[in-house]
Amino acid sequence: MSLTHFDAQGQAHMVDVSDKPETAREAVAEGVVIMAPETLALAQGGAAKGDVMGVARLAGIMGAKRTSDLIPLCHPLPITRVSVDLAADPALPGIRVTATVKTAGKTGVEMEALTAVSTACLTVYDMLKAAQKDMRIEGIRLLSKTGGKSGTFHAAP
Repeated sequence: MSLTHFDAQGQAHMVDVSDKPETAREAVAEGVVIMAPETLALAQGGAAKGDVMGVARLAGIMGAKRTSDLIPLCHPLPITRVSVDLAADPALPGIRVTATVKTAGKTGVEMEALTAVSTACLTVYDMLKAAQKDMRIEGIRLLSKTGGKSGTFHAAP
């Protein structure tokens, strides 16, 4: 298998998508922030910096929109939808983050979904670090993607 971000000489380049058809594309990613039950209670009850999950949701949306500024070879895309959902999970304990990104374009939005999750998780950490510095961000991965030449992908559970 060849990697698309390298040319025949092994030099990094932006993939040429000019001849690809525009299709409806969607990607879903997830990640978790593991924390102590007491820290999770702060996240749910309003920490000193405010609504942790609400701010993290906005940060995730902003992260998806800025992906091409952060990841060197990503194309700037006309994103048509970004949804970032955060849910407290006492079984972890922690917060589960899921992002869904959509576009109609020539390349997929997997990186935008992954960036949304990463940014939201980092924001949760930032807002709660005064209470707990050893929180862990884990399991950031692509759950699914649809559209494009490579078709549909669903991660194993």
